[in-house]
Amino acid sequence: MAVLNQLTSQQAIDLENKYGAHNYHPLPVVLSKGEGVYVWDVEGRKYYDFLSAYSAVNQGHCHPKIVNAMTKQAQTLTLTSRAFHNDMLGKFEAYAAKYFGFDKILPMNTGAEAVETALKICRKWAYEVKGIPNHKAEIIVCENNFHGRTTTIISFSNDPVARKHFGPFTDGFIKIEYDNLEALEATLKSTPNVAGFLVEPIQGEAGVYVPSEDYLSKAKALCEQYNVLFIADEVQTGIARTGRLLATCGDCSCPEKNCSGTPDVKPDILILGKALSGGAYPVSAVLANDPIMNVIQPGNHGSTFGGNPIAAAVAMAALDVVQEEKLAENADVLGRLFRSELDTFIQTSKITKLVRGKGLLNAIVINDSEDSDTAWNICLALRDNGLLAKPTHGNIIRFAPPLVINEEQLLDCVHIIIKTLKQFEPNS
Repeated sequence: MAVLNQLTSQQAIDLENKYGAHNYHPLPVVLSKGEGVYVWDVEGRKYYDFLSAYSAVNQGHCHPKIVNAMTKQAQTLTLTSRAFHNDMLGKFEAYAAKYFGFDKILPMNTGAEAVETALKICRKWAYEVKGIPNHKAEIIVCENNFHGRTTTIISFSNDPVARKHFGPFTDGFIKIEYDNLEALEATLKSTPNVAGFLVEPIQGEAGVYVPSEDYLSKAKALCEQYNVLFIADEVQTGIARTGRLLATCGDCSCPEKNCSGTPDVKPDILILGKALSGGAYPVSAVLANDPIMNVIQPGNHGSTFGGNPIAAAVAMAALDVVQEEKLAENADVLGRLFRSELDTFIQTSKITKLVRGKGLLNAIVINDSEDSDTAWNICLALRDNGLLAKPTHGNIIRFAPPLVINEEQLLDCVHIIIKTLKQFEPNS
């Protein structure tokens, strides 16, 4: 097996193609090392990482504090299951509950698991607290959402690739247009058995679509009016990515409470994942206050690995890094700089339409159709110029570097991006 440690990029890709399921279409680059904002391929070429594992590596690759917490705990106790207590879970639950301002936390492993957990909590609350007749609860979701790819979650997706040949699907969901308060209010008025409203503060997979400034606060007010739980999926937008600790609320380390331009909203149920561990280990969580979370009793829900000692140690270290290194503040300041620099270029560009985003979650829209390969080809050229990004929805390129990036590095990346885009300008 020693030969496998000396693979070329093509050999590694060939192995994946032969022995792995083809459920992804990666950019053709094979990475073997990461540190901070940089990654290296197996041939030793260095790149800026401008995807951060879909915002999981907010704290940077292989952050020493997170890695040290993981390795130290791994040498002591890795897993007990929830059949027994361990000495790390309670510490993590208390830490995270206070950190985000909730009474309780239910730890899981992946983002999709956390979304499924939130849906179950919402439904159980609907039957046992709100009094909705059994099996009648409905949850409102938004079109173009991305909450994962489990069977239940794709039941309310409108992505044909995610849904084709995976039915029958789970009932109990109502889809409305994102960023449309009138549609939300009309549905709440006309549907008596609504239990919750599940929403992404920014639709990342849909192309970093940022809603109107008052959308979240007014949606939360409507949910309160109709006794419906407001469920925020912050798996991608949470943990300082948008210039605040959370995209929905003001409980963060930023000196300016309104730094992201998003109104303060306290979700009834908060869903977290990805950067909750700094990308070092699968950790996700659902947070809620006692009147909601207490509906969950022994046997209702669980996970062998959820809340394991390594996950607890890693997550606490990852959250420490966010505060200690003021990553929310950095994301806010450098995000504004990034959009300003790109917007200046776009004013005279024919290949790009616009740049949008919050904090260091941003995207550019390529002036081409969704079914074109222009954005993909631009990402290949970005790779050749030393920066890794990935298209979404055909003609959109998402940019989400680790939040530990500094101004000098960011401006270097802006230079690479603009230089690359100029290669694709008509008549260039």
